[in-house]
Amino acid sequence: MKALILAAGRGTRLGPLTNTIPKPLLPIKDKPFLEYLINFLKNKGTKKIVIAIGYRGQKIKKYFTTGKRQGVAIQYSAENGRYLSGTGGAVKKAKNKLKNDDFLVLNGDSFVDVDIKKIYDFHKKNKSLVTMVAVQLKNVERYGSLSISAKNKLLAFKEKGKKGAGFINGGIYVFNNKIFKYFPQTRFVSLEKDIFPRILNQITIYKSHGYFIDIGLPADYKRAQKELPKL
Repeated sequence: MKALILAAGRGTRLGPLTNTIPKPLLPIKDKPFLEYLINFLKNKGTKKIVIAIGYRGQKIKKYFTTGKRQGVAIQYSAENGRYLSGTGGAVKKAKNKLKNDDFLVLNGDSFVDVDIKKIYDFHKKNKSLVTMVAVQLKNVERYGSLSISAKNKLLAFKEKGKKGAGFINGGIYVFNNKIFKYFPQTRFVSLEKDIFPRILNQITIYKSHGYFIDIGLPADYKRAQKELPKL
């Protein structure tokens, strides 16, 4: 199963940290955050990787090249022009490089410690169009939460801003290739806003209680410096 890492965004909430460097390339101790994701995938048995690049993408390409140094095979799906096409647009643009029936998609700015094989087996067992990894947090205020049925189907996305425990979208998915028929023809496509609301009853939830971090805010980026190298 190939993996697609979404690494095209700029990361404006990190302020000057991303003025000259793309968010996934920000250093965590001795290596970029993106390298932790790639090593994680390799250690879980996924060595064929496509990286969707956009903002300062050539820096990502220059650092990782073919992936030989990391022990993986890397291809790139490049976003041209000034405006990015969103998370869904990045997936659609990489379609020709994702020829398997099922493929893994990961956000390039978050990390979830999960067993990829178990997620894939769960996905196949349920014959899902989309399997979404949901992470349990003590406070979902920043992210919003997921409403999940007793049969692990996604019922709804709940608004951000409400405090309390719950499950959030962990930013890891397994997609069946049939997902592409639900993509609109518009240039900008968001998975969260344009795709998932249309297929709620076809999204199966894989619940995770493992470690999760999102480096999108300065405080969490700072926390990652201490926590990620220990994993």
